Amino acid sequence: MSLRLFGEDVLFLQRFLTSAGFYKDELDGRYGENTDKALTEFEQKSQEIADEFGAFDPRSERNIRSLQLKAQRVARVFLRTVRDAEIEARIISGTRTYAEQNNLFRQGRFGNPGPKVTKARGGQSNHNFGIAWDVGIFRGGEYLDESPLYQKAAEVGLTGELEWGGNWRSFPDRPHYQLSTGLKLAMVREKFEGGQVIV
Repeated sequence: MSLRLFGEDVLFLQRFLTSAGFYKDELDGRYGENTDKALTEFEQKSQEIADEFGAFDPRSERNIRSLQLKAQRVARVFLRTVRDAEIEARIISGTRTYAEQNNLFRQGRFGNPGPKVTKARGGQSNHNFGIAWDVGIFRGGEYLDESPLYQKAAEVGLTGELEWGGNWRSFPDRPHYQLSTGLKLAMVREKFEGGQVIV
């Protein structure tokens, strides 16, 4: 992870690092010494997890390292298990800022092109809190938008620590996985915005 991953949204970065247990200062939206120190420590821990659980392709790495540390561990075990089942999977989305989530929500709405891909605005998705990721299935390097392999990936990779979007009734989302926190989304958001550790 780096500052570039969250663009210029320093407040979001500070909230993320606070909810991960690294940043202890005021949530002021200014990138200073304490923010930099917290980010460096977070990146070091992320590297330790990669060293322990194994690294993947650059896109998966970038997205995994945007997650909370517990989610990084679970995501790496999940992806290794799925790949060991000979499914060519990558993690194609990780943490999103509120602004990124709002941009995604606008897709297919308000005259914008593309299909609707989310029902969640900024602050209404677990992607906004570092505990969710999306998987893409590929064959020979080509992305498969639809494939029974999404179901197979869930069958081999799903554990008690995970919730799968493919099980959602109102808006099934087969690429989506998130940590099972036992918390309602509103409580996760309250913790994130209030500077409390989530997982």
